[in-house]
Amino acid sequence: MKSPIRHALALCAALAALPVLAQDVTLKFHHIWNTTAMASVNVITPWCDKIAKESNNRMKCQVFPAMSMGGTPPQLVDQVKDGVADLVITLPGYTPGRFPVMEVFELPFMTNSAEAGARAAWDFHNKYAPKEFAGTKLLAMWVHDEGYVHTRDKPVKVLADFKGLKMRAPTRQTNRLLGALGASPVGMPLPAIPDAISKGTIDGFLLPWEVMPSLKLQDMVKFHSETDPTRPALYSSVFIFGMNQARYDALPADLKKVIDDNSGAALAQQAGKIWDNSQAAGRKAAIDRGNTMYVIPASELDNWVKASASLNDDWVADMDKRGLPGKQMLQEARELLKKYATK
Repeated sequence: MKSPIRHALALCAALAALPVLAQDVTLKFHHIWNTTAMASVNVITPWCDKIAKESNNRMKCQVFPAMSMGGTPPQLVDQVKDGVADLVITLPGYTPGRFPVMEVFELPFMTNSAEAGARAAWDFHNKYAPKEFAGTKLLAMWVHDEGYVHTRDKPVKVLADFKGLKMRAPTRQTNRLLGALGASPVGMPLPAIPDAISKGTIDGFLLPWEVMPSLKLQDMVKFHSETDPTRPALYSSVFIFGMNQARYDALPADLKKVIDDNSGAALAQQAGKIWDNSQAAGRKAAIDRGNTMYVIPASELDNWVKASASLNDDWVADMDKRGLPGKQMLQEARELLKKYATK
């Protein structure tokens, strides 16, 4: 008969030989949109469902919409870097000047295809900007669909119409664009727009169509100025989908593979396509309300391009000061956009 000690030792050895049960992983996902926004419905929820399915429900998202984990939109880049959140989608342009390389895709009149912009931005980042996001594993990067001018009390048809208008924009480059066009720029993230436009803090804003219905912004303005579709968009903004690097590194190999299989160039392209396809619904909401639409003709846009040309020169000079080939980089960004626009 075995002694109690020998029996206990044998039991411990048997337990040690059993395979370790894999622990479930819950990823805290923090972002700026409410639950009805296009990005929530068409990007975030499907992505989370997919990683749950492919991991046999061992890895799931705990989603915190509309900044419900606390902090402000500009703090999201540090929340994911510092591990406060495991996953975020945000605009690096909310932190002016901190990610200057990728601002090339926020310069005026660069692209009119979010899909082409997403593919170009991903390639450009991998070549020139991986160090800008140290501590964060980028799962995807993209730009939104064409940004337009939306105003409350008077339409913008020609360059002179910007004078005296207090206009919101999301990033440093778009604020500089508004200044170059004659408006008074007011920088603020997306969630602050409804309060600002209703109180008269701003007279209008730059936004793509896709995001407007979720905040009912088409009900707060009367006029929408789009740009000639044969020309590049007035502006766009860069999004990043990031994961805390240490959180990713700590995953077992099979769960890393699930993340890897659902990130990268293919996800960037998919997100861009989703943004492109989102324009019609947002535009329809404004039309149904009876708002006034106007298309800035190409001949007038030439004046806008000329007025804002210095932004390109300033970005090139900034890159040169950082020891980077600014002129070459701007040219490469344009070539990438052209390359993917034809595919």
